[in-house]
Amino acid sequence: MARRGIMSDALKVELAKELGFYDVVQREGWGGIKARDAGNMVKRAIQLAEERMADQDR
Repeated sequence: MARRGIMSDALKVELAKELGFYDVVQREGWGGIKARDAGNMVKRAIQLAEERMADQDR
């Protein structure tokens, strides 16, 4: 059974570029990134979602 990701590919690419490891993704695919980088992607995605939610509340 394949796992379905919650983040869109476009968001993952945007975050990888922002966090500076998109070159690894291009060379090795998503499986090539470090666990720390994956964790930082999740943290940043949560931060962005919280910021957008706060903007909607205003």
